[in-house]
Amino acid sequence: MAGALNGLRILDLTSVLMGPFATQLMADMGADVIKIESPAGDTVRGIGPMRHAGMGAIFLHVNRNKRSLVLDLKKPEGLNAFFELVKTADVVVYNIRPQAMQRLGIDYERLQAINPRIIYAGLYGYSEKGPYAGKPAYDDLIQGAAAVPSLVSLASGGEPRYVPLTLADRTVGLMASNTILAAVIARYQTGVGQAVEVPMFETMAQYVLGEHMAGATFEPALGPTGYPRLLVQERRPYPTLDGHVCVLIYTDRQWETFLGLIGRAELFRQDPRLASIGARTLHINDLYRMVAEAMATQTTEVWMARLNDADIPCMPMHDVDSLLQDPHLLAVGMLQQVEHPTEGRVSEIGVPVSFSGTPTLPVQKPAPQLGQHSVQILREAGLSDAAIEELQRLGVTSR
Repeated sequence: MAGALNGLRILDLTSVLMGPFATQLMADMGADVIKIESPAGDTVRGIGPMRHAGMGAIFLHVNRNKRSLVLDLKKPEGLNAFFELVKTADVVVYNIRPQAMQRLGIDYERLQAINPRIIYAGLYGYSEKGPYAGKPAYDDLIQGAAAVPSLVSLASGGEPRYVPLTLADRTVGLMASNTILAAVIARYQTGVGQAVEVPMFETMAQYVLGEHMAGATFEPALGPTGYPRLLVQERRPYPTLDGHVCVLIYTDRQWETFLGLIGRAELFRQDPRLASIGARTLHINDLYRMVAEAMATQTTEVWMARLNDADIPCMPMHDVDSLLQDPHLLAVGMLQQVEHPTEGRVSEIGVPVSFSGTPTLPVQKPAPQLGQHSVQILREAGLSDAAIEELQRLGVTSR
């Protein structure tokens, strides 16, 4: 079956999480993603748990539907083989610092001379136009620089903490896939490729400031920064008699209905804190505290039934273990067990999107072993068996 991006060839020089997540999104939609790894392999291959060396759980979840090619780009023979691949590629994606790419000799000008249609996409910490250019960057650093731990502290009343997800890597990965595909569309109009930059810090700053710039949006400022509803300590899963429930009461109708459920219907007309969405936002901590007090009086099952019947938005609070058993995710195929050719039976995370006219592809290629497709890809690039054997002898590629 052919996905929406069938025919798009991507040379993936990325490692760890941000870049591989971006390229997997495109691989899931049918792009031919060639994961080019050093002889040592992507470092995330070594993060456990794993059944076999180099096939850790996180690696499996961000590298499916790709082919793996080992090339030592620090050797001239490996670089020349890479340049042969560039001739038939649409996109080159990297997530090391641009200075390192220049030292390797893989800059945009050189690749453009080989293939004028190439999209050269750099995913890294900070724009090359600013004073942070060239600084090393990781998810934790970018979360901190973009004020995420500070916001967590404000909302929790505790110490600043990083969000326990690779929030920056995943968010910037999404931005990167969008940016790359936009550049591909632009190439259809112009006939030529271009270099694109996807910096982590600027992407996350946009993400944070879109909600929390608030009063500072205006000159002069019309109030402090911060979106109050997201920062109050009572915005949390509410304890019930036997667990927790997540409830979001937002519209006039929802507040009026909820107050009726708890026997306080008169408040909707009498309490000025409920008069409008603006008034509710100013007093949201008080209102959420009232919700919390009500939730504590019944079990989760009782509240879920009452809230669902009243069409008030609610969900149970999962932990990771119960999320894996969620009946909706199981029904739509987001969680399924498959046979990996080397790793045995594994749980696979499905593709969340679907198309009406293009098939949503199942996992066609499980995450590859290091260099699994090296010979196949080099043959496709026009290298003879003798040339490939010489690259293997030199340690440039795998056997």
